[in-house]
Amino acid sequence: MDAALTFTVTDADTAQAVGSGSLPVLGTPRLLAWMEAATCAAIDPSLPEGSTSVGTRVALEHTGASPVGQVLEVSASASYVDGRLHRFTVAARHAESGAPGKVVATGEVTRVVVDSAKFLSRISPAV
Repeated sequence: MDAALTFTVTDADTAQAVGSGSLPVLGTPRLLAWMEAATCAAIDPSLPEGSTSVGTRVALEHTGASPVGQVLEVSASASYVDGRLHRFTVAARHAESGAPGKVVATGEVTRVVVDSAKFLSRISPAV
């Protein structure tokens, strides 16, 4: 279970725009959302009908700045599976033509497979 997605940093993705700082560079909350999207892309094809996965744990180290216009490749690779629990190693790197670019973030995302209807029934308010 692996996946790689490509994103381009826009003004809406900056720390200024998402409220995580004052600089016009990729905000960590947006980067985390992109990493979770990569884990979903990796796990979704294997899910049974009626199931989905939910994020339960994240460890992220954002080590490099990415300006508006920078293209990033965000990857997720399954590193551990135990029943419904799936752990992914994630990374983001600047996309460079013809060669892997600078790694700007690494981490780990844990997801748990759940039955969609059962999950939603537990959180829906009583009528």
